Amino acid sequence: MKTSTQGLLLAGDIGATNTRLALFSAQDPYTAVHRAKFKGPRYARFGDILREFLADVHQPILAASLGAAGPVVEERVKLTNLPWTIDAQELRQEFGWQGVWLLNDLKAIASSVEHLPAADLHSLQSGLAEAQGSRFVIAPGTGLGVGYLVWNGQRYLPYATEAGHADFAPANALQDELLSFLRQRFPQVHVEHVCSGIGIPNIYDFLLASGRAQAPEWLAAQLAAAPDRTPVIVDAAMAGEPGSQICQQVIEIFVDVLAAEAGSLALTYGSTGGVYIGGGIPPRILPEFGRLNFAQKFAAKTAYESYLGRMPIHIILNTGAGLLGAAAYGWQQLSNIA
Repeated sequence: MKTSTQGLLLAGDIGATNTRLALFSAQDPYTAVHRAKFKGPRYARFGDILREFLADVHQPILAASLGAAGPVVEERVKLTNLPWTIDAQELRQEFGWQGVWLLNDLKAIASSVEHLPAADLHSLQSGLAEAQGSRFVIAPGTGLGVGYLVWNGQRYLPYATEAGHADFAPANALQDELLSFLRQRFPQVHVEHVCSGIGIPNIYDFLLASGRAQAPEWLAAQLAAAPDRTPVIVDAAMAGEPGSQICQQVIEIFVDVLAAEAGSLALTYGSTGGVYIGGGIPPRILPEFGRLNFAQKFAAKTAYESYLGRMPIHIILNTGAGLLGAAAYGWQQLSNIA
């Protein structure tokens, strides 16, 4: 690494629900020396979080590498599910850093893949990774993000997409009904409307409205009082409490849709180097991936079952993968300008 050892790199993982910031030093570039988590919706703008974080920092900062949940256009990002806009040029001018790099949050998570130890991965399918084969990451969190990695002859290059906003494609009759239900809510139904934190309540409402499931009074009361229904539904499903069958059905549909979407994207990207499942939801429902036969449903693509069956599939357990990837990307950019 050719960057200066004097100073720190600020890395950020900026999502709709949480913003995580951390500082990294060149001496140990992938271990945070200081980190903090903030609830994004409590702040009017990202700058308020940044200034609060930096108030306790007394060492020079070389640069900032910030992954954000939204498309980056001309060094600006407008977050998809939060009313913030972050401008790299404004941050450079205000703080005088050598560089400020904004990247989509999935580009950041994709950048983390090479730096994740085995303990940070839960394998659903060992497969046989092709050396230098392309890889992709699908990450259901508040929204649904997708990124991929391509070998350029020297290293893997990360790319972001907005595939979470592609049309939702039902895979069975039940999902056909779900699509019809969601068309009454949205002019265009995206896969994110089903397979994400904002999608989980949509599935719940469908099951309730269609009469396929009922909610006990205790669950209805908890949901009515909750500012965010998704954690209530997920927690009830995983606890297996009496009357929580509707929540378990929600998770079953969620996993089925995620498996089908991941399989389709694996065909699109030819991901012979591996498939990585990130985001905040999968680690919270980890046992369901095995119980619901995720790997088999992922590979259920008629003539391509054998092809997909050879692809390694891993769930990323490290909730700081976005930070790690933002740091990795930042160090790479600093080495280019050193």
